Order: sequence, then structure tokens, then C-alpha cells
Amino acid sequence: MARKRRVWNPSLFEHATTRGNNRKTIFHEPSDYRAFFRVLDYTYEQYPFTIISYCIMTNHYHLLIRSPEVPLGKVMGLINKRYGDYYRAKYGVTGYLYEGRYYAEKVDGPAGILAVSRYIHRNPIAASKPLADKMATYPYSSYYYYVSGVKPAYRYLELNHILPLLTHPYDPTPESYSKYCEETLSE
Repeated sequence: MARKRRVWNPSLFEHATTRGNNRKTIFHEPSDYRAFFRVLDYTYEQYPFTIISYCIMTNHYHLLIRSPEVPLGKVMGLINKRYGDYYRAKYGVTGYLYEGRYYAEKVDGPAGILAVSRYIHRNPIAASKPLADKMATYPYSSYYYYVSGVKPAYRYLELNHILPLLTHPYDPTPESYSKYCEETLSE
């Protein structure tokens, strides 16, 4: 059975995620996370894209990403191929690293972008076995950059997109975004 063709819209952000095959760990140590960021840098050189939120967990990752020049499938394909090649070479494994092709869903409108960004940033504390006590202390998420004022070194990470989307009772400030993300909502 043929896979459903993905429709690319260069103006929309998409929530893209990829998970390890059989939910296995694909990021074991800090050097693996650094390798993933190198893969993102390499991919950005080939096909420029914008990420406004990300979180890299141990067995999957989330990107709130927009690819304005080429279909997102090209970007994600290169990311997953390059990281998969790195992983197989480092750990001496063969076969599929991922459980399938990446998942992506278009995110439309300010409320959708805010909700998905919040969901992505809450991943480390909302996991069944939390990876951090606080979102700001998890080192592999863009949340830290939003609330700390530290400028990221990643050219593809844009921090000026989300804060202006905050509306009453929130202000377009890092403090308000932090409050928005930290609120516990019934899912």
C-alpha cells in the first residue's frame, strides 16, 4: 500500500517528530545530542529552515519547524539519514534506527503554535519518567533560551516568533511565556 503523499506549505509551521525503533533510546549521552545539533547545522546549510521550538528526548525528538524553500520531507529526510548514519557508525548497529518515517502535523494560527510549543517544552517534565524537575533545567530544549535571555548559537532557531503570539492574560515577555508553559492543563 502506498504511503499518503505529504502536502507541503512553505508558510506553515509543522510539529515534526521522530521516534526510535521499538521506542529504543537513540540519544544515550551528551555527545549524541551534540551530533544531532551538528546534523541540524549541516541540514540547514543544504536546505534552510526555521525552528521555533524543539525538545530532544532520549528516544525521540520534537521540532516546531518551517521549511520555506524545499518540502519538509527533504529536510527531515536529511536530518534522519545523517543522524542515523552517525548512530549506526558510533554504536556498531545495523538496521532501522527509527520506527518509521517522521510524523508531522501542520500547525495553523497563533493559538496552535503556542499550544504545540508548550507541549514540546513540557516533554521533559511530563514524561512518564520525567527527565528534569523544571523545564528550564533540561539542556536539550529551546525552552531555556526563551526564559533565560541567552542568545542561542543555532542560526535556525528563531526566538522572536512565539512571544508576540501571547495574548491576555499574558504579555509578550519571557516571564509570561514561562507562566503559560508551566500551567498544568488537563490533557
